[in-house]
Amino acid sequence: MSAKPKPDPLDQVAARYAVAITPAMDALIDPTNPEDPIAAQFRPDARELEIAPDELSDPIGDEPHTPVKGVVHRYPDRCLLKLVHVCPVYCRFCFRREMVGPQGDGTLSGAELDTALDYIESQPGIWEVILTGGDPFLLSARRVREITERLAAIEHVKIIRWHTRVPAVDPLRVTPDLVTALRVDGATTYVVLHTNHVRELTDQARAAIARIVDAGVPMLSQTVLLKGVNDNVEALEALMRGLVEARVKPYYLHHLDKAQGVSHFRCSIEHGQELVQELHQRASGLAQPTYVLDIPGGHGKAPLASPGLRADGDTYVVRDRQGVWRTYSD
Repeated sequence: MSAKPKPDPLDQVAARYAVAITPAMDALIDPTNPEDPIAAQFRPDARELEIAPDELSDPIGDEPHTPVKGVVHRYPDRCLLKLVHVCPVYCRFCFRREMVGPQGDGTLSGAELDTALDYIESQPGIWEVILTGGDPFLLSARRVREITERLAAIEHVKIIRWHTRVPAVDPLRVTPDLVTALRVDGATTYVVLHTNHVRELTDQARAAIARIVDAGVPMLSQTVLLKGVNDNVEALEALMRGLVEARVKPYYLHHLDKAQGVSHFRCSIEHGQELVQELHQRASGLAQPTYVLDIPGGHGKAPLASPGLRADGDTYVVRDRQGVWRTYSD
């Protein structure tokens, strides 16, 4: 009797975690480079089957802070509203990888959305609502307009923040109708773009960003520090400068969350601190994101950048852009 063939590790990865890449991102991959930073982000890797002991299915603790389906209320003045759990691309390091995808938690039904909005309305401390998922820019312009208007109708909601990868990974989806749907009287809209490498900022991506910004919607960015993708100062500097040139203000540089099967992307905090300090020495203040860690267990974000000030007797010493410590007195 012949032995059964061993299962293909990549098939095993695809069976466990969602896999998808858009034509725009697939076209950027250099097939001659086995360490291509775009491929590393989106193409499955057998190392995803290796689960480290400290990796978690809910690494930032969404579940304990979920009062109703679709809402994560971790901070007093803001909450997440997770509308959908599908994405145009599936990042191989996603901290919600156990929840997203065609077999994930699904899209909120009409009744579930009503319940979520009722909860937000019942919490007068909620000043900001962050639309996430999944990628909420996969919703139709009509649906985006409806949700924007319903949120703005809640008196204490003043900021509506959409988190998305779409302007970079599927830029043609950013239509004039979608952009118009983002703006509403009664609240201010922000769009936060997740992007990790400057090559994602193609001409089409920059045009999509321009459509949003030209409509009066400010944009910020968030980036994940990833080994083999952007864990050198040259890559980070090129990305942050590219974002600023495209009128996107760098916002967060995330230390990698401890999701399952992502340890091959992990950098040390010490290395991240060194990179942030080098970036500070090389680039304008406009190009400086805040380096943060989401503390496992749902305890919120903590800044990770090395302190630039320390007490020294009755005075202080402060670190300059070259890393030299200099005396300062109040």
